[in-house]
Amino acid sequence: MAWIRNGSLKGKVLFITGASRGIGQAIALRAARDGARIVIAAKTTEPHPKLPGTIYTAAEAVRAAGGEALPLAVDVRFEDQIQHAVAQAVEHFGGIDILVCNASAIYLAGTLETPMKRFDLMHQVNVRATFACAQACLPHLMKAANPHILVLSPPLKLDPHWLAPHLAYTLSKYGMSLCVLGLAEEFRKDSVAVNALWPRTTIATAAVQNLLGGEAMVRRSRKPEIVADAAHAVLTQPSRQCTGQFFIDEEVLRQIGVTDFTHYAVDPSVELASDLFV
Repeated sequence: MAWIRNGSLKGKVLFITGASRGIGQAIALRAARDGARIVIAAKTTEPHPKLPGTIYTAAEAVRAAGGEALPLAVDVRFEDQIQHAVAQAVEHFGGIDILVCNASAIYLAGTLETPMKRFDLMHQVNVRATFACAQACLPHLMKAANPHILVLSPPLKLDPHWLAPHLAYTLSKYGMSLCVLGLAEEFRKDSVAVNALWPRTTIATAAVQNLLGGEAMVRRSRKPEIVADAAHAVLTQPSRQCTGQFFIDEEVLRQIGVTDFTHYAVDPSVELASDLFV
């Protein structure tokens, strides 16, 4: 497809899960610069010693960036909380144009080392919540002018290399990606775009800092803004022409003319680390 460049999300209502920090917050702030209206649907309401940000600090940042914000405490494991948040969003903003399924749980371990409570958590937060959020938002998305669902999940590669080291996590992320395939086809006739987005490199988030290698891995990562800019590019495309795709952040940005990625690097002097599944 021919990519539209310099599109705007002005006035659009985005329902973003996990938007209190990291990639979710970066996507919210990029949309806010256009004058978008952001529903910050996340669990953190009180400051956490190891995790920066709450739904309220994220809302302040969105407003400072030029957008409107509705912070809602939502644990995406629970259907009633999702349904209530969607109803509040529609009541407050009048509808929903875009759903971003960003909330995710990660536990990288082999089969014998993965407690079933961790397996359950990843499947609840990753695949089940993607399905539940889509189910709750779709009646409103189908009324929108250019509706999009964007899922932060990887391209589907049935390579044992990605299954063997951390089967439980891979299953949950691939489940999100299967939702993309299924929803895109099911709602194609309704002009609802459903796509996946995944980073080429590791991204400097709390998960990388706390679980995937600490400060050394953060230095080899890119900033969340690269995913946010790529998400913005996808979400401003015509929904009828852009659906059922598995996008990589860097490839998206190249499509809209970006050639220099240096400013996205945490430390441009070190070699970037590739993310999982790419």
